[in-house]
Amino acid sequence: MLAENLQSIETTGANARVLELQARIRGMQATTLDSKVLPTLPALASVLPGGALRQGSVYSLAGSTTLAMALLAAPSAAGSWCGVVGAPDFGVEAAARFGIELERLVLAPSPGDQWLTVTAALADVLTIVVTRPPRRVGDADAARLSARLRQRGATLLVLGDWPGSDATLRLEGSEWQGLGDGHGHLSGREATVTATGRLGFDRPRSAKLWLPDAHSTVHASATQTGGARAGGIPNVVALRHQGTAG
Repeated sequence: MLAENLQSIETTGANARVLELQARIRGMQATTLDSKVLPTLPALASVLPGGALRQGSVYSLAGSTTLAMALLAAPSAAGSWCGVVGAPDFGVEAAARFGIELERLVLAPSPGDQWLTVTAALADVLTIVVTRPPRRVGDADAARLSARLRQRGATLLVLGDWPGSDATLRLEGSEWQGLGDGHGHLSGREATVTATGRLGFDRPRSAKLWLPDAHSTVHASATQTGGARAGGIPNVVALRHQGTAG
């Protein structure tokens, strides 16, 4: 009887230690995930909470693939692998001008009905994935993929709406520069980027940016529409070649 009681006590103690270790591991993982961010162009960091994209999060983008390219530029330049699913208009020449490394870019332009499976598969192995859903995503599918992203530490940029997205970025009020009366060429694009969401937002954040300007740089416009600029960092990033994205 004594032996059985001692064994019971030891088993109970071992189970308690296992539960304690599991809780500590979960806490460490959560802390690590919360602290992981992706490099972000300073011009875009001003509208994002914490000044960067977070790993394991979902961002809805509305307005243009140009915004997606601008968000991919810094992670790609820092060595991250990127993927784009269901966006045949995502031009590689424009991506290269934004500084996206084509050697680390995976494209699945026409996945058809398998777009969600392809997106999930790429999120398992890539750092950041852009996807364009061909139809409305169900809450259950969105929740499963979000859980997968948190587990893998991948970031998803959705061209369109996404149930329960952590933040939504919109490109508004675009103005192109360089065209005259029947002459000239598009040399620069000025637009307002507005972010709303649940990742630490107390109010919408907006910034007026050049995407890019006539000198092929992405930076904040001289006239800001609101939101804080990233302190202590020059808000200019040079693109690789002359030109603009579509």
